[in-house]
Amino acid sequence: MRFVRCVVLALAALTCGLSLCMGQAADAAQPAPQSSAQATAAQPASTDAYTLTPEKLAQAKALNRIRLTLEIVGTLWGLAVLWILLARRWATGLEKWAGSIVRFRWIQGLIFFAVFTVITTIASLPLDAIGHAASRHYGISVQQWGSWLGDQGKSLALGILIGSPILLLFNWIVRVSPRRYWIWVWIISLPLIVASVVLAPLVTDPLFNKFEPLMKTHAPLVTKLETVVARTGTNIPPERMFLMKASEKSNGINAYVTGLGATKRFVMWDTTTDRMPDDEILFVFGHESGHYVRNHIPKMLAIFSAMLFFVFWGCARFGEWLVRRFGARWGIESVAGRAGFLTLIFAISIVGFFLTPVTNTISRHYEHEADIFGQEAIHGLVPDPVKTSVSAFNHLGEAWLEDPDPSPIVEFWDYNHPSVQTRAKFARQYDPWANGGKGKFFDK
Repeated sequence: MRFVRCVVLALAALTCGLSLCMGQAADAAQPAPQSSAQATAAQPASTDAYTLTPEKLAQAKALNRIRLTLEIVGTLWGLAVLWILLARRWATGLEKWAGSIVRFRWIQGLIFFAVFTVITTIASLPLDAIGHAASRHYGISVQQWGSWLGDQGKSLALGILIGSPILLLFNWIVRVSPRRYWIWVWIISLPLIVASVVLAPLVTDPLFNKFEPLMKTHAPLVTKLETVVARTGTNIPPERMFLMKASEKSNGINAYVTGLGATKRFVMWDTTTDRMPDDEILFVFGHESGHYVRNHIPKMLAIFSAMLFFVFWGCARFGEWLVRRFGARWGIESVAGRAGFLTLIFAISIVGFFLTPVTNTISRHYEHEADIFGQEAIHGLVPDPVKTSVSAFNHLGEAWLEDPDPSPIVEFWDYNHPSVQTRAKFARQYDPWANGGKGKFFDK
């Protein structure tokens, strides 16, 4: 169900999964935080490929089975909920009910899409709760249930306050331009996509987590990060480096870049600064810097915008076919009505599912490129870039309890980053300067 909600919100807010993070897309894990100095002593760097102790390996296998099962069931359940709303004529009934309680058509639409958002959110809650319970059981999450429910409520509020008006706008476009609506929706979506990326760190991110300047508590680390900035030419001054208080909800380690233009920034989780040695944090920062230096966010924006053109065209044809085939049974005359518009969302959900490996393949390519960039960026800044990079991946994988040996099919379809094992193995053998050569992105 979470997948379909993401599709709906992607259609509404049109945010194309562009979080280019160091961490895997999962919940979070690992022991109590330590200082950086303690981490250096307690967790010496390792040049071994990613491995886990037998106990941790059993936990990782079990947890990843749960994650995969929830994702598969959630996707099928989300599609089933949409189908039930259409096939049982509940969508048609909701449209009639909204029309009966208020005269103004645009208010009717807001009510319809707000209730639709509430229904899909409630339908997803049981599976989401199981996922959170599993994360807590395996030490990935430390977030209390009250706080978790609060975040669910915030997500719902955003869906209603932002998603409903945008869905209403798109529905209006379908109604006034029945032949070319998919083109107009695509054109309007482009600035909305950019706006969502620009505004996310200012508007939505602070609703869910606390941020403070990294310089406030980690001034020596910022000084070290500036050496990477100087080497890479990244335009991320200290005032755009932030610390996220992730430890209030998670035991995971992570860092990411976000925003565009004036909102561009680097965010480090406090769990990362507390549990990873500074050399490894420099690698993480180098990796994230690579996303900006290599223009990964603009590239992904361009690729996904182009993909949306064909997705909207194909889903318009698919949705219209669904209405011709099942419309009489569903009480739907066209995709222009409120209930009919849900057929387009249903079509996008199905097409989005089959496009998952495509978008993940693109993401993995850029993540691999950022890995190379990060390892090269710390060359000459740390004693052993290879050892540092491999150790960072070991810490990352253990913190998230990632399976050291995932199924190739699962990795191809579901992973938006290469597996930690794949990344660690590459880092261990990547040393272009060993025989007097030069790197892919840096000559020395």
